[in-house]
Parts: sequence; structure tokens; C-alpha cells
Amino acid sequence: FGTFSFAVDGLSAFFIMIISTITFTVSLYSIGYTAHYDGKYPVGLMGALFNVFYVSMIAVVTSSNAIMFLIMWETMSLTSFFLVIFESRQKGTVGSGLFYLIMTHIGTAAITIGFILMYTQSGSFDMSSFHGAASGMSDLLRSSVFVLWLVGFGTKAGIVPLHVWLPMAHPAAPTNVSAIMSAVMVKTAIYMLIRCYFDLLDVRDPWWGVVVLAVACISALLGVMYALIESDIKRLLAFSTVENIGIIMMALGVAMIFSSYGLQDLAALALIACLMHVLSHSLFKSLLFMGAGSVLYSTHTRNMEKLGGLAKRMPYTSLMFFIGTLSVAAIPPLTGFVSEWLIFQSMLQSFNIPEAVVKMVIPVALGTLAITGALAAAAFLKAFGITFLARPRSEAAERAKEVPRTMLAGMGILSALCILAGVLSFMILPVIDDVTSALVGVSIKGYLVSGFMIVPTA
Repeated sequence: FGTFSFAVDGLSAFFIMIISTITFTVSLYSIGYTAHYDGKYPVGLMGALFNVFYVSMIAVVTSSNAIMFLIMWETMSLTSFFLVIFESRQKGTVGSGLFYLIMTHIGTAAITIGFILMYTQSGSFDMSSFHGAASGMSDLLRSSVFVLWLVGFGTKAGIVPLHVWLPMAHPAAPTNVSAIMSAVMVKTAIYMLIRCYFDLLDVRDPWWGVVVLAVACISALLGVMYALIESDIKRLLAFSTVENIGIIMMALGVAMIFSSYGLQDLAALALIACLMHVLSHSLFKSLLFMGAGSVLYSTHTRNMEKLGGLAKRMPYTSLMFFIGTLSVAAIPPLTGFVSEWLIFQSMLQSFNIPEAVVKMVIPVALGTLAITGALAAAAFLKAFGITFLARPRSEAAERAKEVPRTMLAGMGILSALCILAGVLSFMILPVIDDVTSALVGVSIKGYLVSGFMIVPTA
């Protein structure tokens, strides 16, 4: 089986930082949020599962052996399943959790087959042996592994049409658990896609990137369209996760296309944009889920049509949810704007691609991203207006009160980070460049202009 070991490099360290930051803020938030479970559900059990969940995510992004990775991946999946069904007496909760469990195991099966195919060529399950083995694999075998890993990790990430568990599991799970799952658990799949395609397999075929880009565009567009018509605030956020995973994978697909043509500078730009949006989405989505959880904590309803007027009754929650709304809508200078602008910049470099057909694909994706951004802004501004503005539309909304201080503290830290990560992006991007340079072999720090704009040329 090779050596059961863990290793930390720039990419895994970047994801450890995100996982740990979000887990800390959600843990702080949970001190107040879990108070309403006292006497109803075993809060100590949630705490134990929460800690195992955190450790398993860290282990997933640091495993350097395929067997150890699968053990940690399964641990992460099972603990998240038990957290999803924590409110087991609620109608539909267990069914939603079981559906999530089935979907995640379908993905795990595809991942396992991909690892076994790599083992047949390398003779070891150590991931360090996979890179050398990939160079000697036939095109058919390499492409088969590519598809298997896209399906396997795409299921956990929530790409269309494998996203169906997301709008079921998130409303069923406790909101503090939803914040972790949506903000960081699905990112472990993004971590592995980047690791597998740029480190283990080595991108050579342009059609790989085109497939990823096409799937990403469909996911982003359908995700935001479903979000736009939702009245359940947690389902809206779940569909928004599908949209943003699509946006992240747009950047990943563009990076793969550039890399396949040897345009490493441009591949680095797209990969930096990809990782920046991973960071951005983790910050604003966990903030928005906490805001939704605060609304649920105070009003006991997720239906936005029964809310309204909460800005007066929950002013701090309202302000912080609005910051999350501005970030998800990519309003400058917040972090959501920075990451989406970088993705736009990378796509605008498509004229450097020598093949005409592929050159035409990326502008279509760019248009899709623009439409998606506009619809996302409409969806979340509508959600904020319906939930927090106007007059209360139910007795529960009229009786709403501000949530405990620990919940506000968790949201407050993330609100500040959403602003700081945007304003201080000129300090963050060189750090991300250090991560991507190890994957694509090129550093583009020299293209930083005024500490923010990145404009590499082929």
C-alpha cells in the first residue's frame, strides 16, 4: 500500500488555512447557536462529531497516500452525514441525510477506481509515484482517470447534475454545520481536482479543460437560476454554492486549457483566480449561512416570505448579512469582486490560444460568468430586501430579537475578513502565486501592477 503519511506543501497549507479559519469562526458562533438544542438533542455529541469533521478535512488535504486519503475522505463523509441528520426528529431530515450519503459514496467509488487505475501503472498507492506513472500511460487510460476523478470529486463539490444532494442536505442540517459543509467541505473536492490534474496527471489535452469549463458554466448558470426563485433562505444558499463552485471551476477549466497549450503564465493567472475565489466563497458563504442561522434562531422559520422588518429588530445580523450580500454580488472592494475580476481577466486572455475553436469557447464562458454575476446580485439583494427590509409579515418576525454575542462575534470576524481580503488583496495574491508557481512552474509576481492588477502576456 505504500507509506501511510501526511505532507504539507503550499497548496495543502492554503486549504488548511481556509478550513481552520472558517472552523474557528463557526465554532465561536456555535457556542450561542447550539443553546437552543439543550434538552432536545445531545449537544456534546455534536461537539465530538464537529471536531472529528474538522480533523478529517485537515487529513484529507494533507494525505500523501491514496489509501490513507480514502480513509480520511470516508471519515469526513460519515461524520458530515451524522451532523446532517443531527435534528433527526425533524421531518425529512434522515431521508435527506441518506440521500447525501448515497451520493457521496457514488463519488467515492469513482475516485477509488481512478486511484486503482493509477496503481496499476505506478505499483504503489503513494501519490508521489502517480506523477511519474502518468507520463507513461496511454491517452485512453489517462482520460479515463480524468473523467472518473471529475465525477468523483465533482459529486462532493456539487457540480450539475451531481448537485442534487446540496439543496436537500443543507436545509436539513443544523446551520452551523451547513456553514462548514458549504464553505469548506466542498472545497476539499476542489483541492483534489487541482492536485490531481496539475500535480498527479499533468494537463496535456485541451479538451479536458473544455469539459471542465462547460460543466462549470452549466453549474454556475443553473445554480443561480434556482437560487433566484427560492423562498427558503437555506436552499437559496445551497444553490448559490452550486453557482460558486461553477465559477471556481470556470477558472480551473481556463487554467487547464492554457496549460495544455504551454501558456503557463496565463495558466498561473487563472489558477490564482481559482484559489482566490475559493478563499472568497469560503468567507462570504459561511457568513451568509451564519446570518441565515441567526434569522432561523430568532424567528424559527426559513421562509423569507414570512419575514421582513428584521433590520430594525436584528441590526447587527442585518449589517453583517448585507456585507455578505455585497461580497457574493461582487461589489468592490470586497473579496468577491477581486476574485471574480481576476477570473474575467484570465478569460480575456483567450486570444493567445492558437486553436480557433477553443479560442471561441472561453468568450462564451465569459458571457456566462457575466450573466451569472448579474443574476446572483439580483437573487441576494432580493433575499436581503425580503428578509430584513419593509414591514414584518408574520408574528415570528415581529417578535424577533438579536442573537447572542458569540454568534455575532463569529459573523463579525468573517465580515471583517470579507472586507480585508478585498482591500488587502495586493498582499494575498503574491502568497497565492507562491502556491500556484509550484503547480505550473511559473511565478507571475512580476506582472503585479500597483499591487493589484495582474496582466501577463503570452
